[in-house]
Amino acid sequence: MAGTQVNPTRMELTRLKRKLVTAVKGHRLLKDKRDELMREFLDLVRENMELRLKVEEGIRRANSNFVLAKAGMSEETLRTALMAPKQEINLNVDKKNVMSVDIPVFDYKTRTADENDIYSYGFAFTSGDLDGAVLSLADILPDMMKLAETEKACQLMAAEIEKTRRRVNALEHVIIPETRQGIRYITMKLDENERSTQVRLMKVKDMVLKQAHNY
Repeated sequence: MAGTQVNPTRMELTRLKRKLVTAVKGHRLLKDKRDELMREFLDLVRENMELRLKVEEGIRRANSNFVLAKAGMSEETLRTALMAPKQEINLNVDKKNVMSVDIPVFDYKTRTADENDIYSYGFAFTSGDLDGAVLSLADILPDMMKLAETEKACQLMAAEIEKTRRRVNALEHVIIPETRQGIRYITMKLDENERSTQVRLMKVKDMVLKQAHNY
């Protein structure tokens, strides 16, 4: 294969040697990058699992309180109480670069800083279970934002790991072996040419000496 793809010249040999040095160096750097990405990815996965359990527990608690509130209040009163939200949230999306991967960073601000400014209804005709449900949802909001951030980060990191893995495999199993094979082929051809030249020179020398002797 190398004989049909490689031009057996010294210039081509020099080019392939330079290519091999670059490929080996790139392979080493990409392997280091892949290992570091895997470490970051595993840390994100552990954080994501902890946040998911925490958020699911908060949602379960809020749902339980909503069920109790619905049991103690009329459906019309409950719907009226939750018809118009009182608090507003402004979401800001930024990015941070981790091993050439742009990880999203979510930051939010509420319209007011008052922690109690989350109830859009009066307390005279509502139950305490409804207050607990609204408070539970408000408490898990930061964790929900962080969960969305880590899940997106895990997706992006996994895609980058797969892309880096393919590049490492291409260098390790295709480019580097083919380049080394080309170097061996050219070296062999150049050695053969050099031996042939030496043999021709020796024959010419013998012919010259023989003619000189006869003369």
